[in-house]
Amino acid sequence: MYFPYLRGRQYELLALRELAQGGLLGNHVIPVVEPLKITSTFSSAIKVFTGKNQPIALIINPAVGDLSGGVAVGTLLPSIAGSVIPAVIIGKETSEAVSTLTGKGMPTSGILTFMDNRDYLDIYQELFSDIPPKFTLFPGERQFRRTITENKVLFEDKFKKQDKNADYTKQEDEFFSDDHLYFLEEGFVGFGDYSVIGDEYIEGGFAPRAVAIHIVYFSDDDTLRVYHFVSDSNADTEDTAGKYYEAIIKLKKWYDAGQSRQLTSALSILLSHAESGYYPGLPTIKKLSIMHHLELVGKYLDGGLDRCGVA
Repeated sequence: MYFPYLRGRQYELLALRELAQGGLLGNHVIPVVEPLKITSTFSSAIKVFTGKNQPIALIINPAVGDLSGGVAVGTLLPSIAGSVIPAVIIGKETSEAVSTLTGKGMPTSGILTFMDNRDYLDIYQELFSDIPPKFTLFPGERQFRRTITENKVLFEDKFKKQDKNADYTKQEDEFFSDDHLYFLEEGFVGFGDYSVIGDEYIEGGFAPRAVAIHIVYFSDDDTLRVYHFVSDSNADTEDTAGKYYEAIIKLKKWYDAGQSRQLTSALSILLSHAESGYYPGLPTIKKLSIMHHLELVGKYLDGGLDRCGVA
């Protein structure tokens, strides 16, 4: 099972909504959303998942954004219905969040937990010593493995984020992950990551000097790699559309050179931009990159992706 962790920015929610609407996530992908605020896009995305009976986990005690600091539990509880799995970040305020859930008749065995700080392992033990959570996402470090023994999900940030987009030219093609190959034999029920966004949370944005398109793909040995397609004219912030065209042409050349195995609905849209010269805007580029990643991994886990180019 694959657990991509997204932080509820609009383009991330749109990516999830469109994947669910199109039935493109498959049977082995459960997105985990840490909402930043309650918006119409958030509400509509959750509605699509429940309508499609597609599982999604919702963090009710976010650590970042407008809903952080323990104010979100009551606000988000109405969204926990149908295929929505209640989820909590293990920290100082987790006990209150879990008590709220159990007070509403939700058993601890139905909760997803996210643990990335070993200082809170005692809180995890206190809350779940008798009945383990449905899933627990945590790094594969020894300290966590000693405490968390059931329903384990190996979770790590796989994206090597650079300070500037132009820096991705230093290593355009790099290893991303092989957790999908080994998680079962290592005693985990699933694996997860922050997709091609990374765990860093930054509010707002700015016009970049370079445009980079991050495309995850399966190599011949079935490991996951990520290719960074970067623009060339990066001396200033002018003509972002032109920079995108430079990057998307590189992606098309890469794909045409024998990467048909990687084709997804989102990648098809990106490739069409190379043909038409259309520039969709930076948030949409990020949305399509996420959609491609999640659909591709879902196809692989469902057995619908050619292995090493052979069906």
